[in-house]
Amino acid sequence: MKKIAKTNVARLLDQAKIHYELIPYIVDENDLGAGHIAEQLGEDIQQVFKTLILRGEKTGHFVCVIPGEDEVDLKKAAKISGNKKVDLIPMKELLPTTGYIRGGCSPIGMKKPFPTFFHETCILFDYIYVSAGVRGLQLKINPADLVKYVGATECDLVSNK
Repeated sequence: MKKIAKTNVARLLDQAKIHYELIPYIVDENDLGAGHIAEQLGEDIQQVFKTLILRGEKTGHFVCVIPGEDEVDLKKAAKISGNKKVDLIPMKELLPTTGYIRGGCSPIGMKKPFPTFFHETCILFDYIYVSAGVRGLQLKINPADLVKYVGATECDLVSNK
């Protein structure tokens, strides 16, 4: 078994003495979605969370972490973040804003801290997955530990199906 290289995310969690596991998966450049990751890991898609960066007209950038197959509800995100209108940031702004690329954006260790909101279902699980900061590596972590570490708020963020 090949040793997994520690990411900056892992080093930050080590410093904070927070338990986690680094779980590798095979990257498909044509499918960077959470569904592919859940399938690779053999896990419920509701436990594989994606990290989205939004910008509000009043507050600027903020982070929404939602279950992989769900869509962020922009009205709910606006209300919870104190904005009237919000949008996802353009893909070209992701790396300069966060330090991460698409498919490797983690709620931990961005270039600067942003207000962070997790979809409320995260606490229903003993563990969830989020990106470890690079494509091909997920972080398996207790959601309560993660929410507390990033100073996030739990709330309803997704569109009702």
